[in-house]
Amino acid sequence: MATPESTRETPESTHDRPRGRMARAMGGTRAFIRIAYRDPEHIAERLALYASDHLAEPSRDWAETTLKAHPDVPRVKLADDLRNRTAMAARIDGAIAGTPFLIALAPGYLAYLRQEGVMALRTAALYGRDPTELRTTAEMLVLRGVHPTPEQAEAALRATRDAPPEKPTARRSLRTWVRSVRTLLVFGGFLSLPSEKEEAPVRHPKLKAALGLAFGAALWVTTWVLPLTFMIAMAWACESHARELGRRVLAYYGDEADSARAAIAAADRKEDRGHDRRQLVRSVALFLSVAIPIGFVAVANHYRQDTGINWLAALGALVALSLVIATAVFVSRR
Repeated sequence: MATPESTRETPESTHDRPRGRMARAMGGTRAFIRIAYRDPEHIAERLALYASDHLAEPSRDWAETTLKAHPDVPRVKLADDLRNRTAMAARIDGAIAGTPFLIALAPGYLAYLRQEGVMALRTAALYGRDPTELRTTAEMLVLRGVHPTPEQAEAALRATRDAPPEKPTARRSLRTWVRSVRTLLVFGGFLSLPSEKEEAPVRHPKLKAALGLAFGAALWVTTWVLPLTFMIAMAWACESHARELGRRVLAYYGDEADSARAAIAAADRKEDRGHDRRQLVRSVALFLSVAIPIGFVAVANHYRQDTGINWLAALGALVALSLVIATAVFVSRR
């Protein structure tokens, strides 16, 4: 059932006239930041409800048109083609999100999430599911790893839908913002669903929040010292998750799995055609993007031994520190 705009805000304003992709992303970013500021605790549910409001009906129309235009093409083939196109778009959006100083992180990341949302809802519609139903939206949250079951996801969606975000009257804790960012990263595939043990109360919540803030600061430093590396890594991560999410959705709605959890497990066991080739190309690109700065550090250290501390040595030390940070971030995600 559609919910009036007066009872629920969404991350993007409604405009009837077509706009350019980047203009739409920038406009959506401003509205998204406003919603995130007002309701950071339910950021994933807000994004899912936005997808249902703005992408579900066009996705259903697309599926009907596509099936009529290609009656002899298997649905799995149509879904695979859609997934490949989405992965290529996600690669571009990821690279944009990884540009230096994080200036395009929000619009690039939101554009990437929108591409994934369209793919997932269109795939569900191809297999006869109504993407406008709240149950379908709940299933999408489970397939993304935000909630463990559709029932829990649907309950969270109903509670969020019935409670429009209000302007906060008190300052939220740092821990709240860290949890919100973590949820957003789970939604986008950069983190996994926390286990029950991880969800248990921690002894030092303020320390955990401070470490999360320090991690974000280290990531920011990496983007402007090693911009090419971060852009490649973001492009790689976004494309990989788009393909993985596509496999999960296809396994779930294509009756390859009897539950969302089983669909996630089945998708994780599969690899797309050309996976090894793409991984080799990305690995070489990442190696070069890191090897070149390492070479610079070696040269700077060589000149430092002859000339002492100067601007070149200081820059080399900064690059070396960023390499250490980037390596730590990479290892922590494996």
